[in-house]
Order: sequence, then structure tokens, then C-alpha cells
Amino acid sequence: MSTDTRPKVAPPGSDDMVRRLRHGTSQLTTAALERLDRDLSWYRALHAEDRSWIGLVVQAGIASFISWYENPQRGTSNAAEIFRAAPPELTRSISLQHTLQLVRIIVEIVEEQTDTLATSADRASLREAVLLYSREVAFSAAEVYARAAESRGAWDARLEALVVDSLLRGEADDTAGATGASEGLRSRVAALGWAGRGNTIVLVGSIDDHLDDVRAAELRRAARRAASDALVGIHGDRLVVVLGGEGNLRTQAESLLDKFGPGPVVIGPQVRDLADAGRSARAALSGLVAVTAWPSAPRPVLADELLPERMLIGDADARRTLLTEVYTPLLGVGGHLLETLSAYLSEGRSLEATARQLFVHPNTVRYRLRRIATVTGWDPTDAREGFVLHIALVAGRLDSAGPRANDVRL
Repeated sequence: MSTDTRPKVAPPGSDDMVRRLRHGTSQLTTAALERLDRDLSWYRALHAEDRSWIGLVVQAGIASFISWYENPQRGTSNAAEIFRAAPPELTRSISLQHTLQLVRIIVEIVEEQTDTLATSADRASLREAVLLYSREVAFSAAEVYARAAESRGAWDARLEALVVDSLLRGEADDTAGATGASEGLRSRVAALGWAGRGNTIVLVGSIDDHLDDVRAAELRRAARRAASDALVGIHGDRLVVVLGGEGNLRTQAESLLDKFGPGPVVIGPQVRDLADAGRSARAALSGLVAVTAWPSAPRPVLADELLPERMLIGDADARRTLLTEVYTPLLGVGGHLLETLSAYLSEGRSLEATARQLFVHPNTVRYRLRRIATVTGWDPTDAREGFVLHIALVAGRLDSAGPRANDVRL
């Protein structure tokens, strides 16, 4: 039994057959292009410039086959050499499947022209050489597209990292140039396939120490399966995921928890557009720093559930949210709710003690506490939510004191 595993090499063609092929190059090229135009709808749909480049590729392929047929040892069946006649962008216009269709049609054309171009003695060897050459070109074409895809993937990963970085630094919503920054962001995310339908949220957590390139690619695929739009950024020991689309984005975000490393995961507030995602990202990052002050925080935790801790570490957005969404609404419905909340918190959250201090019935206190929960969305009878209301009350009092409250010099 033969153990020779060397690739099969066709014997060189006769001088007469090579001469016949060279004289028939124009005939073969014309026949191939006519077949492309007749049989392939995607070819007809291409721009004229792309069709002309494909014509050059066909010519190069036929010329390369003749050179290889003349001397298989020195000739090339490398698709990269054949595609060298066209710009690299052509691989974006036609897919690998389309390229293999090109190869198949050229093979069929050469086979059809065998009776005309070859003598009876050379026909069998010519057919065998065409089949062997086409197989090698097909494998080589797959390598060309694989390298192109790898190059595009690396570029897309770098572009994705730049987009996420710009969101974290707030470039998208920079008031000094919001329109230009927003347009620049949209053009970059459009290149990454971001459709921009629906809302956007950002979630931040730690990164697994063993996150290599393969696992990073798996993470990106998982994020894109979870939501219509997804961006992934790795910043030091932090993993940042931006999700966009319609439906329940929080549920979609929770499906990615196992992709994060150990420790807390914080979900920023939902915003209406990617251009506003910087606000969600800042809130999530601030929450990731502040969450250590709440040891029993759930995983994931919303950044808006960490408003008190975020305010205490100097987050101006958290302070503003507590004022606009908690303190100001209470102030707007009348002083009795603020008065009741203040008394309830100062009296250790005792209904009876609060009622005595305010000279009202305990049921009145209960009613006002329910009203506070309705107005603010935070229940003062819950230990955690009462803490949020307490910090909001402190922030409101400091804000009412005016600039002097912020003018302390130590």
C-alpha cells in the first residue's frame, strides 16, 4: 500500500496545448463574463466599477491557470495572487460564496471550450488539470476571505473600544460640541452595525482574569444575542457592555451576568438614544465605586438604587436626581409631607412617636407615608428606601441653604 501523502501535482501541459490556451484567453474571458451576466443576479446588481474589477479577476484567474498548467511546480494556484489585480475592497462587495461561484463558472467555461481548444490527446489531461487547479484556488480563496474577516474583526474590535471609551468619557453628550460629537458617534456605531432602534442601557462590572481573545469574542457574540444592538468594552479590570433595542433591556442585561467576573454588576439608567448613553455609563461607573458601601446590594443592582452612596462619593448626577425626583416633588405637594417624613425619620420610624410630635392621629401618619411613596416612588417604611429618602431630605436642605452651604473652608 502506498503511503505517499504529498499533494497531487498535475503533469505539465504540452507546448502546443499551452500555446492554444494563450491564444484562446480572450475567448475564455468573454465566455466567462457572458455566463456571469446571464446566470448570476448578484453580478448584474454590482456597480459597473465592481464588475470591471471582476473582469480583471477572471482574466487573472485564466492567465494564472495557463501559467500553472505550463509548469505546475512554478505556477501558482494562490487566490491572493489572482485577487491582486483588484482592490482589497472587492472582498466586501462579493462574498466567499460568490467567489466560489466565479471559480465554478470559469471551470465550466474552460471545460466547455476543451473540445475547441484541445486536441483529442490533450483533452483528458486538460480536464484533470482544470479540476485540480479549481480545487486549489477554492481552498486558497477561503484563506483570503478568512484573513480579510480576521483583519476586519480586529479593526471592528478597536473601533468598538474607541466608541465605548468615548461614551465613558462623555464625548457623545459634551455640551461644547454636542451636535458634532453625536454625529461622529453615530457614524462610528453605524460602521459596527448599530441599528439604533429603541432605548439604551449600560452595565458595568469586573472582568475575569482569564478573559483571553477567544472568550472576549464569545462575550461579544453573547451580547449580540442578548439584544438587538450591543457594544463591549474592556477597560483595565472593568467590563462595560452597552445594550440597545426594544423590549426589556434590563432582562436582556441580566442574561449576561455569568459573563462578568466576581463582584457587583451595576446597570445604568435607561436612556432613549446612544448619544445619551454617556449618562447611563457614568451612573453605572459611579455605582460600581459606591456599591461597596451597600454590602447586601443585589447582583445586578441599578445605579439609581445607589443614589445615596453615589451622592456621598461626590456624584453630582446622583445629587441632582435626588433633588429633582425626590425632594422637589415632595416640596411641590405641600410642606406637610416633608414635615411628616422628617419627623418619621428623626423619631426612629415610629408611627406613634411621629403622630405625637405632629399632633395628628397615627392613621394620618400612615396616609402621609403612603402619599410620600406614591409621589417619590420610594417607600419610607422600607429600611433601604427610607435611607434613600433620608439622604434626599438632607440634600434638599443643603440646597435650600444656598451657596453658603457649599462654601465651607477647612
